[in-house]
Amino acid sequence: MLSTTRTKQWFERINGSKNMLWLLGTLSFLETIILPIPIELVLIPLMAINKQRIWAMATATTLGCLIASIVGYAVGMVLYQSIGTWFIEFMGIEQSYQSFQTFFEQYGFAAILAIGILPIPFQVAMITAGLSGYPIMLFVLAALLARGLRYFGLAWLVHRFGNRVELMWKRHALKTSLALGMVVLVVVVGLQTLAGLVMSR
Repeated sequence: MLSTTRTKQWFERINGSKNMLWLLGTLSFLETIILPIPIELVLIPLMAINKQRIWAMATATTLGCLIASIVGYAVGMVLYQSIGTWFIEFMGIEQSYQSFQTFFEQYGFAAILAIGILPIPFQVAMITAGLSGYPIMLFVLAALLARGLRYFGLAWLVHRFGNRVELMWKRHALKTSLALGMVVLVVVVGLQTLAGLVMSR
């Protein structure tokens, strides 16, 4: 629920704006880069009210996140020593970044895909992928799959269950993200292992 008066007024402005999709894309961009507030808090009520535009909203949110991911990748690739290190310290994600580096070195695509679903700051994946010189097309594909699954999955749930999704999300978002992230990781790693066995023969 949108609890405070200021939050309700802000929500109503977005809902009544002709540029709602652009605003959602911008919010998604900012959330991916720096905002610590989950966009679902605004996105779920907006989707519930505007079901006729629900898929367009999921698309705008996914694209905003994707553009932010490419910016983060570029920071890791070109500006890590200056902006990248400062950003990691500013966001307080040093420990997550160090842990993900080992994870990424071992699993690559699967690691990016999993962290895009798991409740872990996606900034660590963006910067690590850019710094390591990971192929940008594969990075974009992993980010698109992970965040597309997140937002289009949410759109489907709102389309199916309406406002109840907000309560469901608050109660079960962490458990669902962990479970889905682990399933995706196991499947992709399994496919990578299988491909390696086939190629080695």
